[in-house]
Amino acid sequence: MNHFEPDPSSRLDLSKLDIDCHVVRLIPREMARRFRLVAVGREDDALLVAMGDPYDVIATDTVAANTGYEIRPAAADPEEILAVIDRYYGEEIDIENSIKSIVDIEVDGGGSPEADLEQLSIEPNDAPVIRLVNLILLQAIEEGASDIHIEPKEKGIAVRLRVDGVLREILPPPKRMQWAITSRIKILSGLNIAERRLPQDGSCRVRIMHRQVDIRVSIVPTIYGEKVVMRLLDKGNLKTELTQLGFDPASLELMTNAISEPHGMILLTGPTGSMTVEDPVEYELAGINQVRARPDIGLTFAHALRSFLRQDPDVILVGEIRDLETAAIAIKAAQTGHLVFSTLHTNDATSTIDRLVNMGIEPYLLCSSLNLAIAQRLCRKICENCKEPHDPEESFVRRFREALPDAPLDTVFYHGAGCRECSQSGFKGRLAIYEIFPMTRKIKDLVLSGAIGSPLRDQAVADGMRSLIQNGMDKVHEGLTTIEEVLSVAS
Repeated sequence: MNHFEPDPSSRLDLSKLDIDCHVVRLIPREMARRFRLVAVGREDDALLVAMGDPYDVIATDTVAANTGYEIRPAAADPEEILAVIDRYYGEEIDIENSIKSIVDIEVDGGGSPEADLEQLSIEPNDAPVIRLVNLILLQAIEEGASDIHIEPKEKGIAVRLRVDGVLREILPPPKRMQWAITSRIKILSGLNIAERRLPQDGSCRVRIMHRQVDIRVSIVPTIYGEKVVMRLLDKGNLKTELTQLGFDPASLELMTNAISEPHGMILLTGPTGSMTVEDPVEYELAGINQVRARPDIGLTFAHALRSFLRQDPDVILVGEIRDLETAAIAIKAAQTGHLVFSTLHTNDATSTIDRLVNMGIEPYLLCSSLNLAIAQRLCRKICENCKEPHDPEESFVRRFREALPDAPLDTVFYHGAGCRECSQSGFKGRLAIYEIFPMTRKIKDLVLSGAIGSPLRDQAVADGMRSLIQNGMDKVHEGLTTIEEVLSVAS
């Protein structure tokens, strides 16, 4: 026999399994779809196969003959099986129509000698590697990915998409195509395909399905080949209205009042990765004069900022305050009739004062220039398609009650059960949680007295500031996210 007898009691819940995509790939996609089955585990010479009908001997014998493995069938929900097939194999895509949907690719910059028009043309009869790269881009854009990681391994390649902040592995191409894939990406982004020893950075622009997507490419040599990361900047998803950013009414009023001031400084704080920095310029915004920082030629943030002041602006955006020189110029601009926006790396909003004082900024300068500091985190939203009531663990409910002691005892909690829309993750999209720290009179008095750390935070809370955890739990109370998700990003 080429398979084990099925165990009627072994019904698998595929939504809770961490399935290796390399195991799934052991069964051809056409066969998986034909028999409604999927490989979910491997042990020595046996495959654990989830099947809608585990007693289908024809299916198990066919899979055994094709793969060379003994088959251990287990029952699973047919809809869950289809969802796993869609997730790991991808939807059936008409390659010709998919490639035609990419109507234009432009190299941003001078490009390399190899990047001529003939090589940049995308036709269905071109080399398979061209179709493969474009289908990876197509899948990433359709799923709303922010990044694509192509990572070489000793005996294979890993391709992962960052969707809603979480990396998810997709079906990888064969190892033999590694160099060709990297070379194709280099050609598109104007990089040197002959250089494999040094890191390289480039960019290109893709117009697909009537959407323009800018792609920033970073290539770093590793011991198994060059690792490629592509950051996708989808201008169609850019939200520029304050009302679209998830502020509650009270926070929106604080923010609106702060930006209505004729001068002063507003800082957005958070860990690396929660904000964009104008090095390079990532999103091109209409009506804004944007300058890319170029430290290699002396155009630092501080140098650019000094030049801005001679251009008679009303509002200045500094991508990031990295050092004392930049901070000092930004504060001077805020004190001389300019409204200044910038970012700073701190864990919470009140730590803004600590960070700037440690840089060397005098407390009295902060009191006269800083209007508002905002800390932010991004957490995943519950998928609306599979959202359902859920009973969290008691320890999580306790954390919720600690943050929101006045919340009703009959508060209903939700989670995503997992579906095809969210690739079984239970989450679809992200929302921001905020901590807004205004410079009130009492806060300024504490800063002038030399206070930092806990006293400032205690006073801010007394003045009505809601912490990141509290704002996140507000979103839980509204049924937008889960307690676990809030604690994972803001604990």
